[in-house]
Amino acid sequence: MRKLMWFTIGFSVACAFCAYFAAEWTMSAIYVLLGLTIVTTVVSRWVKELRFVAVIFIGITAGLGWFHVYNNIYLQSARELDGQTVKYEVIVRDYSYDTDFGAAVDGEIFVDGRSYQVRVYLDGDYHVEPGNRLVGKFRFRFTSTDGSEEVVYHRSQGIFLLAYQEGNVVVERFWSEPLIGKVPQWRSKLLDVIDEIFPEDVSGFCKALLLGDSDELDYETSTAFTLCGIRHVVAVSGLHVSMLFGLIYLLSARKRVLTAIIGIPVLVLFSALVGFTPSVVRASILQILMMLAMLFEREYDQPTALSFAALVMQVVNPLVVASVSLQLSFGCMTGIAMLSQRIKEWLLDKKRLGHFASRWAKPLASSLAVSLSAMVFTTPLVAIHFGVVSLISVVSNLLILWMITLAFYGILLSCLVGSIATTAGVWLGSIFAWTVRYILGISKVLAAFPLAAVYTQSGFIVAWLVFAYVLLGIYILSTKKPAGLFAALMTISLGVCLLCSWMEPLLDSCRVTMLDVGQGQAILLQSSGKTYLVDCGGDYDEEAADITAETLLSQGICRLDGVILTHYDRDHSGGMQYLLTRIGTELLIMPALEDENLVAQNLPGLTDGAVMILDEDIQITYEDTILTIFAPEHDNLGNEGSICVLFQAGNSDILITSDRGIAGERILLHEHVLPKVDLLVVGHHGSKNSTSQELLDAIEPTYAFISVGEDNFYGHPAQELLKRLLDMGCVIYRTDEDGTIVYRG
Repeated sequence: MRKLMWFTIGFSVACAFCAYFAAEWTMSAIYVLLGLTIVTTVVSRWVKELRFVAVIFIGITAGLGWFHVYNNIYLQSARELDGQTVKYEVIVRDYSYDTDFGAAVDGEIFVDGRSYQVRVYLDGDYHVEPGNRLVGKFRFRFTSTDGSEEVVYHRSQGIFLLAYQEGNVVVERFWSEPLIGKVPQWRSKLLDVIDEIFPEDVSGFCKALLLGDSDELDYETSTAFTLCGIRHVVAVSGLHVSMLFGLIYLLSARKRVLTAIIGIPVLVLFSALVGFTPSVVRASILQILMMLAMLFEREYDQPTALSFAALVMQVVNPLVVASVSLQLSFGCMTGIAMLSQRIKEWLLDKKRLGHFASRWAKPLASSLAVSLSAMVFTTPLVAIHFGVVSLISVVSNLLILWMITLAFYGILLSCLVGSIATTAGVWLGSIFAWTVRYILGISKVLAAFPLAAVYTQSGFIVAWLVFAYVLLGIYILSTKKPAGLFAALMTISLGVCLLCSWMEPLLDSCRVTMLDVGQGQAILLQSSGKTYLVDCGGDYDEEAADITAETLLSQGICRLDGVILTHYDRDHSGGMQYLLTRIGTELLIMPALEDENLVAQNLPGLTDGAVMILDEDIQITYEDTILTIFAPEHDNLGNEGSICVLFQAGNSDILITSDRGIAGERILLHEHVLPKVDLLVVGHHGSKNSTSQELLDAIEPTYAFISVGEDNFYGHPAQELLKRLLDMGCVIYRTDEDGTIVYRG
């Protein structure tokens, strides 16, 4: 049966290669691999060690072939809709939810007799539910790009079309859904029950733990879970399926027939309730296979079962391999299967532990072994996808995971009782709420520890992580296991990399970092050991805050010398409310401008530093640095009154004009004498109506930085603006092409 494991490894490698890189090479690769397969199969008759290689090659060939069929036959009709605006009928499969620009809902369309999942983006205030039909014109975008571009989240979820409303859309009642179509309604009612029976301070976590609905988790809590390495507890995964199966097994009195009769439909229903997420589907398949093995009294082989689950899921959708949750799920299970028992045996070695290796040590050793083994493969995946390496995750798992099980059962019991008798449900909810408060409290305490996590924003941390895994490989392969030496080398190397990461920015007399936050702005100004931040906003508020905070923390900066908010548009200010919960500041400077979003009203409560509403120019001087901050000329100028910043440090002059247009630039030039600058942060993300020729002639910049989102709606940076900069001889850098940009003076 282990041949299935090697075959699945090859199949998965092929699907991953096509999903991430180049599916157009599929047929050429198939011909090459067919030859290699034949050769290795023949040679393996004499060299037995090559048999598993032959099976892997067969798996790769099969994976490439299946991906080619799926991509070029099944998806062809959806691909032909890409870029078209046509009238279509969309059958709604879930409830709509609000977005920044209207509403979105998942549904299904039929093209040439084939069914495709589609995510529809609607303009305005739409409220639709399962069973509705949307009729109207939509502009379609095909999400799968044949592996030639960056993988999008939607592909791994089976969503291959995005539909954008064009004109009027009519919402009609279509038809009653079959049983599985009732699931979103049941889910909605269950969420309502949670709201009704649990206190407000814990209801958001209860929804996340039970159903994976983390929309109501506040930023501080989500960040704490990420830093503690327990974010998976609120993204329904194999942990939740295991807890549910454990409850079913207990309630069925461990009778194998009864367990299967109850367990299989319950797990299928639970998977449907959480939206058939890849990690839950994987775990449910494994548990169902285990129940079937128990029912028919057959041996359950975990690697084989894991391989079967992976193969089934990739046959249904070969692009599911790109799902981060699935990668983490399989990484976790692989680590546990390969290393958990070895780690446990090492921890309970009586020669080393002596009398301590008693029955009291076994539960702790088991828990520690599972946590450590799961981290082996998930840590690099988390680092790649989320840029975080939790250093405190082992402690947080030991302190929190046991309570997660109790909280899960308590929430489930409270909901079942509350759906029948509300008063009794509220009483139970008030009791089990304390399990949630324990989890929230411990996670926030641990997240507040210095060095709870490190971040791959720093290249030194990336280097340390690579070194750590090389060291781990040497440790595993060595005959002697010098654990003390291994731990010492890991700790010392981490300390060296942290020191380098913290010291490196101090080597520059002047440093300007334009962070890649998409269509927004966040700029760090650093000199003489001081750091000022200009704006924090981007495509997504929380993401902009995370990028900024992690960049600062990677440099050992947990408190800024000053924050300058140029104006109150969301793409400049949206992330600030989240950032200030993680990074403190000595001074918060905001413009004396009209503030419809009430940013100036809300931000001061998030800082213990001084707050200044700027209505006249100020100058901050320290060592060889002069920071001149130009106030708005009037409070009703909008973008034209954005705060401008002149940063002069060492031999470098840097000018930031924020979102001022030509009129605002003229006011700036009229009111002030500006020097020739080394670096200009181009105004309004490269709008054609900013960074005028008049401004360029006055300051003659050598370099131009543009903070702009990739493929943004506004068409920034404008070609007219780029031509003006090139005609001036400017060297242009853009975040949409170059990522985060650093100027060193």
